Amino acid sequence: MKYFLLCLAISLVANCCYGQTTFKRNDIYLEAGGNGLSASVNYERQLTRQPGLGLRVGLGYYPEKAFYLTAPIGVNYLFKLKKDRSFIEVGLGATLTRTEVHLFGGSKNSSGDPFVNFVPSIGYRRHTNKNVMWRISLTPIANQYGVLPWLGLSIGKRL
Repeated sequence: MKYFLLCLAISLVANCCYGQTTFKRNDIYLEAGGNGLSASVNYERQLTRQPGLGLRVGLGYYPEKAFYLTAPIGVNYLFKLKKDRSFIEVGLGATLTRTEVHLFGGSKNSSGDPFVNFVPSIGYRRHTNKNVMWRISLTPIANQYGVLPWLGLSIGKRL
């Protein structure tokens, strides 16, 4: 009976270990353009054990006559492609800035209040064998002054 229980325990442990996935759920990456406007450092967490819903938060800057900090936040969803570790990424973000930061020519409100830019995105993401992620995204920036076409390029480490 002890031998049977030992074999059963070993087979259950082996089965559980075999079923584990190697999908890493955390990313830290640099982004040029995109949600951070000029450049940003971001942390992203996938909320599911497989590619799917994720949240991101970052800290960026926008140089316009001065050095302005931005705070990009957002949600995204990864749709797995047939090719291993390749995804279509769709997301919606918001970037908090000061109103002095304006991407639309002379339109500007200098009250100093926080200002929100909405940033929908769609792009291609790739995870490599070495736990590196990179992506390219179309990230138009929308606010009360209009919509500006924008691109984002990201590279980072999967943790």
